[in-house]
Amino acid sequence: MVDETELDLLPESRNSRQDNDYFRKLTEVEQQVVQAQVGAPSVKIGYFALYRYATKFEILIMAISALAAMAGGAAFPLMTLVIGNLAGNFSKFYTDPSSIHDSVQHTILNLSMFLVYIGIGMLVSYFVGMVGFSYTGESMTQKIRELYLEAVFRQNIAFFDFLGSGEITTRLTADLNLVQDGVSHKVTLVISGVSMFFSAIILSFVRSWKLALVMLSSVISIWLVLGILGSFMRSYQTKSVNAYATAGSLAEEAISSSRNVTAFGTQPRLIKKYDAVLDEASKFDLKAKATLSLMIACALAILNMQYGLAFWQGSRWANSGDLTISQILTVTMSSMAAGATLHHITPHIGTFGLAVAAATKIFSTIERKSPIDPGSGAGDVPEQLSGKIQFSDIKHVYPSRPEKPILDDFNLTIDAGKIVAIVGSSGSGKSTLLGLLERFYLPIAGKVFLDGRDISTLNLRWLRRNMSLVSQEPVLFNNTIHDCIEHGLIGTEYESASSETKTKLIEDAARTANAYDFIERLPQKFQTRVGERGSLLSGGQKQRIAIARAVVSDPQILLLDEATASLDTRSESVVQKALDAASKGRTTIVIAHRLSTVRHADNIVVMVGGKIVEEGAHEQLLARKTVYYSLVQAQELMGKTAASLKPSTNESDTEIFEKSENLEPLRNIQSIESQHELNKEGIIDPAHTDSEVTSTTWQLMKFIWSINNEERRLIYLGIVFATLAGFLQPIQAIFFGHSIDAISGSTDSSGGHGINFWCLMFLMLALVALVINAIQGTALSFGSARLIRRARSLAFRSILRQDMSFFDTDEVTSGSLSSFLATEPNRLAGISGAILGTLLTATATILGGFAVAASFGWKLALVSVSTVPFLLACGYWRFQVIKNFDSRMQSNSEAAAFACEVASSIRTVASLTLERHLLDLYRQKLKTQTVGNLRFSAYSSFLFALSNSLSMFAMALTFWYGGSLILDGQYSLVQFFVCYVAIILSSQTAGGLAAYVTDVGDARSAAQRVQSLLNRRPRIDVWSTEGQNVEVAEGKIEFRDVHFTYPTRPLQKILKGVSFTALPGQFIALVGASGCGKSTAMGLLERFYDPTSGSVLLDGVPVPQYNLQDYRSQIALVSQETMLYIGTIRENILADDDTVPDSAIVQACKDANIFDYISSLPDGLNTLVGTKGMLLSGGQRQRLAIARALLRNPKILLLDEATSSLDSTSEAAVQAALDKASKGRTTIAIAHRLSTVQHADCIYVFENGRVVEKGRHEELVAKGGVYWELARLQELGV
Repeated sequence: MVDETELDLLPESRNSRQDNDYFRKLTEVEQQVVQAQVGAPSVKIGYFALYRYATKFEILIMAISALAAMAGGAAFPLMTLVIGNLAGNFSKFYTDPSSIHDSVQHTILNLSMFLVYIGIGMLVSYFVGMVGFSYTGESMTQKIRELYLEAVFRQNIAFFDFLGSGEITTRLTADLNLVQDGVSHKVTLVISGVSMFFSAIILSFVRSWKLALVMLSSVISIWLVLGILGSFMRSYQTKSVNAYATAGSLAEEAISSSRNVTAFGTQPRLIKKYDAVLDEASKFDLKAKATLSLMIACALAILNMQYGLAFWQGSRWANSGDLTISQILTVTMSSMAAGATLHHITPHIGTFGLAVAAATKIFSTIERKSPIDPGSGAGDVPEQLSGKIQFSDIKHVYPSRPEKPILDDFNLTIDAGKIVAIVGSSGSGKSTLLGLLERFYLPIAGKVFLDGRDISTLNLRWLRRNMSLVSQEPVLFNNTIHDCIEHGLIGTEYESASSETKTKLIEDAARTANAYDFIERLPQKFQTRVGERGSLLSGGQKQRIAIARAVVSDPQILLLDEATASLDTRSESVVQKALDAASKGRTTIVIAHRLSTVRHADNIVVMVGGKIVEEGAHEQLLARKTVYYSLVQAQELMGKTAASLKPSTNESDTEIFEKSENLEPLRNIQSIESQHELNKEGIIDPAHTDSEVTSTTWQLMKFIWSINNEERRLIYLGIVFATLAGFLQPIQAIFFGHSIDAISGSTDSSGGHGINFWCLMFLMLALVALVINAIQGTALSFGSARLIRRARSLAFRSILRQDMSFFDTDEVTSGSLSSFLATEPNRLAGISGAILGTLLTATATILGGFAVAASFGWKLALVSVSTVPFLLACGYWRFQVIKNFDSRMQSNSEAAAFACEVASSIRTVASLTLERHLLDLYRQKLKTQTVGNLRFSAYSSFLFALSNSLSMFAMALTFWYGGSLILDGQYSLVQFFVCYVAIILSSQTAGGLAAYVTDVGDARSAAQRVQSLLNRRPRIDVWSTEGQNVEVAEGKIEFRDVHFTYPTRPLQKILKGVSFTALPGQFIALVGASGCGKSTAMGLLERFYDPTSGSVLLDGVPVPQYNLQDYRSQIALVSQETMLYIGTIRENILADDDTVPDSAIVQACKDANIFDYISSLPDGLNTLVGTKGMLLSGGQRQRLAIARALLRNPKILLLDEATSSLDSTSEAAVQAALDKASKGRTTIAIAHRLSTVQHADCIYVFENGRVVEKGRHEELVAKGGVYWELARLQELGV
């Protein structure tokens, strides 16, 4: 079961929670403001609502296709007229064989040709119907995909507080695949089936309205069953779809933070949480599939009862002379054709229910009216902008946590062209001001003015285009550096400029951000790809690209939220000068914890608890010696100031930086050839698999069976009963033939039994059919639900098992993997559940039908069976077409990965007004495979239509040859009808199998991909039990001549002979320019990678010799980019251990200086943190990460810029806690703020992948070298 926290992830639970807890402290007006930002319409749709976005052209195509499908379906029951006519002629033939022999023979030939013509008509009509609906299904689904992503872009930021990008990916892939199934080729199958059903009924009324009226009762009964059980099925399907979407969000968060997951060993906890949601989804999935199975069982039982009723009542009217044998036969054969059709189309009804369930949430988002809509053209567009900003009487709460005010009666005026710095403790509301100015959120009271205008009256795109924001945690999209910077030009006057003009602007911006030199050193320079969210860049490099993106458009208002937080001291100094220069003449708001970056601001605003406590210039605030003064003192370096030391060179700051910084080139863009080849097959990076060759279908079936191993007994039961269900139709043929014989009285071959006996046999058959179909359907449905659930779980486990090299490739992103989890396991349903039951039943029907036919008339059976290879060949060819064109699914997967990436960075998208640009890119990705898809649809549709028409040709052959045998006296009437009905059922069933070829083909390709992922064995295997345990770790760490290159860029050396030692209990610091290899060394300590050469040792033992899990359990990492997961604060702190007492959690929170904040929250440790922790500030997230690390009580503590997001007060308190925590354990810290490492036992200075200096703080300062320069640049001079 899913716990309450996990259910809160669902929108319904979220709204309910607000109604009960959140709103009670707000006024009615304030509640309306909050509700407008998070509320979503409750949409209930019917099936035909799926077509609401169809164009007129698509409606025309569907109308033609529907008519064609109706014609194809209506043609089949015409066969019953032929049979009825034949029966009438044979009745006359038995009375006077000699006189009408030639006439009957001529009639048989004409009627056989009539069946051939029907087959040709079916070929054309089915082809048109299938092609048409396949085309419109894909076209409409692509349109809905575009509309959904466009609607996502239109939403206000509060809407995403609990809506994960993984859920968006699930909607765009798995859910819209379900919608496409419900509006494409399967519509043809159902329309033709319904047309066949009703045309058979109409034909029955034409031939005998009385008998048809009797049989109509069964039709009403069937529709009642379908209606009642169908409503339950749709309810279960909706709950299942929503739960799977929640699982998608959980998976995406875990995958996007793979380093954090690996470092803390949280895989078991995340898997447990993921499995809990999967269990909930699987439970409803099983109920939906079991309900569908019961629907099918009831319908088939009613049909068998109908046959018995028809023969019983028909015989009475025949005896009274009211009906002829021809009429009875036509009506009952029509009913039998309708029944067989219903058997084949009923499984597809579940597809329509799933389509509606999947579309409900999608349409709800599309129809939601965002209170802050960036796509709206409404609002004023001033001709000029000065840049004066005023916050007037602002009261603000976050919509997801309205009980806690962030700003209260806040007032601030920023004059045009001035630089205003906002400083204060973490969580005091600094970043909130920027969010309100960018209109990410609505204040619940007060207004924000720009040049005297209320910003709510201004056009939103214009407002955001005239601002540039560099956020605390910058996000770059998976593109080239050139394109990433060019994003800053979108929506400006330079968007349509020439490529030469854009290139100059981009290069100038890179120079301003001090990024040009390191970019030029890369093999592909500005065409270098940066990876997902800029993951292939160091933190400082990524920050400089983001700054370049912000200044490239020369904005009137510049917003800098910790813009230089991730930069090393040298980069910060140069970039800060560039930003100071860029700020001249424009309004600039700077949020900073490093007070050295804001000393030259025109006005410094100090905030505490959402209020301004003081403001003024740097010198004025220092002179007051109050809050600001204490913040500055907390950052002052100890020991001698750099000014008292003689530098070893007269070079300027910039010259020193340029000389010393030699950043390593980032990556070789070309991935290894084998990875590309395998990805062409749609397999997600299956390097290091046990079997990289394509598996045979039999091997893949064995693989699927291995996943279902726990349910094998139940599946065996389902297989047995599905096979038995297939034999019911041949038995039905025997009963049918004897019933006709009993009514006609032509022979004694009915065994002496009258019609009442055979009608009772039909009743018995109905009861048996009910039981057998219910058992087989439920058993196989259970196996199918568990297969999908377990395949998802295993795939998720395998992803979390992989080492970092797996995630470093271009093709592997959190979006592509989330898309994989959402779609591929679902497609395995094509060879399980109702479809597997139908295939087994059909196979048994074919074999049983020909066995019955052979036992009653081997000649006719032998001739008829000759047509089966052609039917099976059509199915096989269609299967091969599907396999060869399987790449059609890849375009949607790639597009979904793209959508996931942009949705996870919605603030960046909104700030840069990239919505239209990214939507255009998404459309292009969707259209990549359009031509190939249309060709696939044409081939597949033709083969399907051919297989259905061949079944009619087979009937024509059987009809002609069987009639000839009767005329020659070789066969009796009962032999002919038993054989004919058995062969009809077999041929129709064989033709119907073609409808499932698509599902089977999709299941096969999905099994190939899932198997490749599960077989992938990483070089650094977290699940491995090999290696020695760390008995008692002393904590001595050694790097011995370590060289390292990343696996995906083997030509670029990152570490070049690095050697250093950290003795047990020592505090070691690694400092240096951004990108010099510090974090890489930390990654080697965590064993994210193994050195290319050299050794990393713990207590004298090479790290690879230790058991990986045991080794990592000795380590705790606090990384530069903190990652939290959707859930509570408690869950995020516990990480990998649920047994920790609350007292230990409280102490860790106190040590991390976060306990007071948590205590102020109504729900305390049970407070939800939102998607990726976005409901917390950057500093709060970082302190929670520190608490998580301290709670682990590691022997080795790794701090990668652990306090970079903290204000000075928090940093001092947390640093004291970290210093205390470092006692008795080895600590290695990466820091750009030297104040945090000045007490280190030894400081190693990195440069260009080498250690160039080492020593204590005082020693290194006295040397006047590289470290001296870093220290001098940070000196505040208080």
